[in-house]
Amino acid sequence: MQNILDLTLDELKAKLVDLGESSFRAKQILDWVYKGVFDFSNMNNIPIKTRETLKSNFYIGVPSLIHEYQSKDGTIKILLQFGDGNIIESVIMKYKHGYSICVSTQVGCRMGCKFCASTLEGIVRNLTAGEILSQILVAQKLIQNRISNVVLMGSGEPLDNYDHVLKFLELVNAEYGLNISHRHITLSTCGIVPKILDLANRKLQLTLAISLHAYNDEKRKAIMPVANKYSINELLEACKYYVSVTGRRITFEYALVNGVNDSEEDAVALAKLLRGMLCHINLIPVNEIKENDFKKSPEERISKFMNIIKKSGIEVTVRREMGSDINAACGQLRRSYIKTQN
Repeated sequence: MQNILDLTLDELKAKLVDLGESSFRAKQILDWVYKGVFDFSNMNNIPIKTRETLKSNFYIGVPSLIHEYQSKDGTIKILLQFGDGNIIESVIMKYKHGYSICVSTQVGCRMGCKFCASTLEGIVRNLTAGEILSQILVAQKLIQNRISNVVLMGSGEPLDNYDHVLKFLELVNAEYGLNISHRHITLSTCGIVPKILDLANRKLQLTLAISLHAYNDEKRKAIMPVANKYSINELLEACKYYVSVTGRRITFEYALVNGVNDSEEDAVALAKLLRGMLCHINLIPVNEIKENDFKKSPEERISKFMNIIKKSGIEVTVRREMGSDINAACGQLRRSYIKTQN
């Protein structure tokens, strides 16, 4: 049995022909799926015999919605469970320009970043391209509206699940499906250098976001194990290459942790490090989790840090905190839910 969401239109056509069915049925089937019909029995313009063939050879791998949490700011956090029992989470955010979704790319994560709840128990498995895509389909059905922007910033490291993520980017962009432009997609990575270089060569017009969080290797190693493999210099060279090949501005994410990386010295050094690059710095007040002692920087220090960056000529913003009243940071709800079930 194959998850039909993992297939492109051409792949589904070929499989239907192998099964003795007409290739033109593929478009009809995917039209139903992308409209939120997840049961072959309800596809009433498909012959009954073909529906039976579909049921015998494919399944529509959308997860069950096991819980939704609504924030007072309109953010919706959803817990989703796949057929194998694994649980992930996604976040739906409403903006003036429409709805965005933050999707997970793995069940858990192996990267070990100290400030992130997703990685505390390590990785369970990768999500397939169709499973990443299914989060958008479930979200659209829930809110009865179109998702127009996607952020690969949920649980997991996208570049650690590279092949499936590339296939997802193909599927989500397809005109016969969700038709979401790559310019409306942001991929966030902790900095797996060889994959950044490969992604650059594919010349996709997505936004690359780099989790930087420190201006030197010593500080970065203390909070991000990936820094032991790839130095900041190697990472920045890869980023410069990405910009030169794609022409796309890079976003550097910087989680401000009280007393760790939020001093004026840190701000000056960060500005010096990134000066001259086509980039934007997104300052993130760190999400506090009980498994570590990291505390959010005071508002005054965040403001001072931002002003130092701004005066250096680099565009900088402070990420708006959304869903803080429903633990909308990566991995928090999944961990809480699993603990209640054990």
